Amino acid sequence: MSARSDRKKQLALVGAADDEKPGAAAKVLSRIIERSSRVQGPAVKAYVDRVRAGDRTASPAEIITKLEKHYMAAVMTSGAAVGSTAAFPGVGTIAAMSAVAGETVVFLEATSLFVLAVAEVHGIPAAERERRRALVLSVLVGEDSRQAVADLLGRGRTSGAWISEGAATLPLPAVSQLNSRLVRYFVKRYTLKRSALAFGKVLPVGVGAVVGGVGNRMMGKKIVENARSAFGPPPSRWPSTLHVLPSAQPNP
Repeated sequence: MSARSDRKKQLALVGAADDEKPGAAAKVLSRIIERSSRVQGPAVKAYVDRVRAGDRTASPAEIITKLEKHYMAAVMTSGAAVGSTAAFPGVGTIAAMSAVAGETVVFLEATSLFVLAVAEVHGIPAAERERRRALVLSVLVGEDSRQAVADLLGRGRTSGAWISEGAATLPLPAVSQLNSRLVRYFVKRYTLKRSALAFGKVLPVGVGAVVGGVGNRMMGKKIVENARSAFGPPPSRWPSTLHVLPSAQPNP
């Protein structure tokens, strides 16, 4: 069984778990985010390098715009595809809801890759697992993550871009504390939004496809806005690559 199938089954239980025990939903979503944010630095760098290869003269700001377009295309396509399942005769609500669970996993994985790619362009290190989680959760949560970072750093320590100026500089123990808080914010907000979208996506006769695409577009745009606020303006130029020349050998 694939890891994604396993996450689909876990996510399908979130609604029931949330009704019975709020902490259970947090644990399930936390595990999915944990696995989604395990994208390693070399893989993220390779993705950014591929995007840059299409236009060698593109500035960091232009590359981030391309990353945003790739991300929006991915989440809108997955949302419309899930919504369209309800248009087929014989596809019941349970099957459609299972598809929604799988699409949510895709959404989180796409968001993780997008956020970590933007961090790569900004030159923000994310070698440690906890820092990768913090980056992804900060963008998913949005404005509440600014408050959480300010509480850890102290008022006035971040003037705007709370990832670039705050979360990226926290020591690892503080990052773990931040993640615990952000997961609670995320579960509360995300489960409410996704439950409303899920209902729209299982509407019959193709209406679900429209709702799915539009709903994911709204959520995707919010993630893009959160990323812009959290990371701040992109660097004006790419860092220079230093090439170390071999030392000159003395003449015999």
